[in-house]
Amino acid sequence: MKKIFSLLFLLTSFLIIAQESSKEFQDSLNKDYSNREKSPLSSEDFASFKSLDFFPINTKFIVKAKFVRLPNEKIFKMKTSTSRAPEYVKYGELIFTIDGKDFKLNLYQNIELIKKAGFEDYLFLPFSDLTCGKESYIGGRYIDMKIPKGNTTTIDFNKAYNPYCAYNHKYSCPIVPLENDLEIAILAGVKKFHD
Repeated sequence: MKKIFSLLFLLTSFLIIAQESSKEFQDSLNKDYSNREKSPLSSEDFASFKSLDFFPINTKFIVKAKFVRLPNEKIFKMKTSTSRAPEYVKYGELIFTIDGKDFKLNLYQNIELIKKAGFEDYLFLPFSDLTCGKESYIGGRYIDMKIPKGNTTTIDFNKAYNPYCAYNHKYSCPIVPLENDLEIAILAGVKKFHD
C-alpha cells in the first residue's frame, strides 16, 4: 500500500511540476510576443496584441517517449516556406502512446545551429496533427527539445508553438516533414493566430 501511495505521490508531483513548466513556457512566449524587438508579429497585429490563444494545459499531452538514436543518417536540406534550404540531420525517433495508440515522431538537428554557443544539444521537433487548419496553424507546429540523456524523454505538447510564418510572411520557416504527421488531434499548445 505504501508503494502504491508513493507512486501516486510521485506521479502527481511530476504532473504538477509539468503543468507549471507548461504555464511558464506559455507566459514566456506571450512576453516575447509582447516585446517589439522579439515579436514576429506585423506592426498591425502587434498594436492590438494581448495574448496568444492556447489550448488549456492538458497533462494527457505530456507523454513519456522512448528515444531511439539514429547515428547513420545523412544530412539533408529541409524544405521551408521560401527558397532557403537549411541543412538538418535526422537525429533520432520518439515512440510514445496516447489514448492506447502508438505514435512515432522524428527529431532533427540543425547543422548550423549546433555550432552556436548554447545550442549544441538543441533538437527540433516539428509535427502536424488533425487540428491543423482547424484549431491550430495549417502548417503544423514546433517543439524545442534537448538531446535526451538516456533512452527515454518527455514530450510536452503544451509547449508546441507556431512557426513565425503563422504570424508574418516575411519569415522563412521549415515545413513539417510528412513523416511527422500525426493521426490524432493534439489539443495542446498554441492555437492558430488568425481565423
